[in-house]
Amino acid sequence: MSYFDDVQEAVTFLREKLGRTSPRVGIVLGSGLGTVADTVTSPIIVPYQQIPHFPRSTVEGHSGRIVAGVLGGAQVIVMQGRVHFYEGYSLSEVTFPMRVLGALGIRAVILTNAAGGISEKYKLGQLVLISDHINMMGMNPLVGPNEPEFGFGRTDAGLRFFDMTEAYSKRLRSVAVQAAELDGVTLEEGVYLGVSGPSFETPAEIRAFRTMGATLVGMSTVPETIVARHMGIEVLGISCVTNLAAGLSTTQLSHRDVFETGKQSERRLASLMERLAMWISAVVDSEP
Repeated sequence: MSYFDDVQEAVTFLREKLGRTSPRVGIVLGSGLGTVADTVTSPIIVPYQQIPHFPRSTVEGHSGRIVAGVLGGAQVIVMQGRVHFYEGYSLSEVTFPMRVLGALGIRAVILTNAAGGISEKYKLGQLVLISDHINMMGMNPLVGPNEPEFGFGRTDAGLRFFDMTEAYSKRLRSVAVQAAELDGVTLEEGVYLGVSGPSFETPAEIRAFRTMGATLVGMSTVPETIVARHMGIEVLGISCVTNLAAGLSTTQLSHRDVFETGKQSERRLASLMERLAMWISAVVDSEP
């Protein structure tokens, strides 16, 4: 079977589980942010290990299950945890879930992550919109034969060479800013730099990344964004600053601290997500 066939097999399985629900918005929850899925009502829960060909997360803070239901009045499908390149998966495996979400019919995806703050103005627990990214993972998930079937008939989707000028949707970022203002929160924008991990960065690397224009650093999101855009899916990226990058603090970096800071930010993120799900669903549902 081909990669596309594997995706279709996973989609067939999930459609049987989800019944008549047809979510147009997908959400991916990063380290320490997983309990946002607990706010989904009328949930249908499917562990990753039950889904054909689906990769399984091995990292603390990533529960590893699909949660489909209603959030903020909108039908959503939530990935409670993701897998990473550093776990030993290939990038085609890392992005397999995004392919499945696209095949299920989502038109927009909200990608969240725990990130290191390169900008000295960021505070721990702050939520930052991703305006752009820099891929320093050393690999692109689309290397290899192009599979135009993943365009699913959408205009300018499934192309071998496609535009990434607006990798992170300007209109969805505008929606997010307005949604956050209702909670009295001002969302700043930043540039996310993706590395392979799993080791944290050195102070010298952080200084180099700053000169490149990066304000955030992390070990996910970039491959998912590239694959989502290949399928014509709009992307909204939100980073939770869970630690200050190397050299900006005297505290040694640890995943435990990243996880705990993420947990402390979940309430604000959950409130934002409820409004975002409703507003973004309305935006994409207004289009053919």
